[in-house]
Amino acid sequence: MQYDGILLCEKPYGATSHKVIHEMRQITGQKKIGHTGTLDPRATGLLVLCLGRATKISQFLGDLDKTYDAVVRLGQSSSTYDSEGVDMNAKPQPVPELTEKDILGLLGQFKGRIMQTVPPYSAVKVDGRRLYNLARKGKEFELPEKEVEIKEIRLTKLELPDLHLTIECSKGTYIRTLANDIGNKIGCGAYLASLVRTRVGQYRLQDATTLAQARHYRDAGVLAKYVKPIESVLAFPWLRVCKEFSPFILTGQVPRMKDISEVGGAFEVDELISLKDHNDKIVAVGRSDVRSSLLKKGTDNNFFRYVRVLN
Repeated sequence: MQYDGILLCEKPYGATSHKVIHEMRQITGQKKIGHTGTLDPRATGLLVLCLGRATKISQFLGDLDKTYDAVVRLGQSSSTYDSEGVDMNAKPQPVPELTEKDILGLLGQFKGRIMQTVPPYSAVKVDGRRLYNLARKGKEFELPEKEVEIKEIRLTKLELPDLHLTIECSKGTYIRTLANDIGNKIGCGAYLASLVRTRVGQYRLQDATTLAQARHYRDAGVLAKYVKPIESVLAFPWLRVCKEFSPFILTGQVPRMKDISEVGGAFEVDELISLKDHNDKIVAVGRSDVRSSLLKKGTDNNFFRYVRVLN
């Protein structure tokens, strides 16, 4: 059976995101499976997997905000900013007697748009080489910075030396770096002791299936019920074409107004919009060249540019 859509999967501790995709390929029996953002092996939580034709829409889902539950452990630094790089022979630093008010004041300094240093052990490239490869070889290099947005950072439990945090943030935010920066601010060092991704955009961990559950659902013949169709995922305004034009979408032919049977939603110039066939199936995504309010029957002006055909 061919699966086309989004499957929410719970990544276990220790597994790479690519290992999860490999397992899911075996479960579904299909090779076309991608993701909208990886998790480190020591992190757990939600992976949004794109199956079949939905691999073509992953680029439109990568900008979704994320929510994490994190435990930041004070008193010791890490070369990797997480538990993997902790020197077990190093003596922990004394942790100040911090009150909840102290911590809340500190966390407030990280809220909003901030500049983050990329962790030294990461897949980011510098001069064409992965940082983790340079770090493992002991090479000296300057860590790049990037702007991210911490939309919310809440203290859920104060249990020194551990801070239990819930963080809502933009894509590309390194929670490991945030933990390291918190330790530097306090002056005693810190690292990310555990991390769970609980939300990606509108999708939540409690709705995800484990690999074992996915295997069971496949054997029971009900896995398709857990795969969200592309039409329920892409919330763009849309244009539906008539039956005669539907076959031409896959060839990239640009529709004219005479080919459009219905317009769904309002859009502005250069906004992403979906193109549906006569069966109401999204077959392409493009950008608008005119505002929806200016679309008129009979015009031959260009109003749609293809970005991706979902064949």
